Amino acid sequence: MRYLIGEKLNFDWKIVTVTIVSTLLLMVDHYHKLTAYKYWDRVILYLLVPLLITLILFRENPREYGFSLGDWKLGLTYTLLGILLMAPVIYFLGSDDPSMKKYYERFLPGQPWTTFLDLIGWEFIFRGWILFSYSRKFGHEALWLQAVPFAIAHISKPEIETLSTIFGGFAFGWVAWRTRSFLYPFLIHWFIGTFIILVAAGVV
Repeated sequence: MRYLIGEKLNFDWKIVTVTIVSTLLLMVDHYHKLTAYKYWDRVILYLLVPLLITLILFRENPREYGFSLGDWKLGLTYTLLGILLMAPVIYFLGSDDPSMKKYYERFLPGQPWTTFLDLIGWEFIFRGWILFSYSRKFGHEALWLQAVPFAIAHISKPEIETLSTIFGGFAFGWVAWRTRSFLYPFLIHWFIGTFIILVAAGVV
């Protein structure tokens, strides 16, 4: 049996930075309110902070982390398919599950722009920063690795949604991987987030 004591540990400092910072950002988001609105907090924490670290500390182009249009034709195709696939599922769950109604109908004011702001950074940190950072070392395994903190971050939301997020996180990651952009999973997620609020509030 081999022991690590005395062995040299070689860490990729960028992966260590992304792992620690993204974890701390999720914790700060959970425990603190930085501005008057939570969605602005998430723009700061999940979009601006990773972008600044990428530019100043890593000295890299954000395009390397999916901050680009990527393969826009494929991306728009996946976006349309994702919307068509998820719309009936969301309508069924949002209409019939009391926990979904109770949780989401309170977010109706300000739609769809509050959801846009809430999710733009959320998607960048998972399907951009974490995914493309991890993929350099772990290849396709990064698709599952980024889905784990994404799923955990959903704890406290309705159970049926939270249980699905490990698979949904993988699917979003796969779209980002294929298109080389976080934009298209963001568009799909923006539709899902907005539509489920509208359904839960009885607007549609």
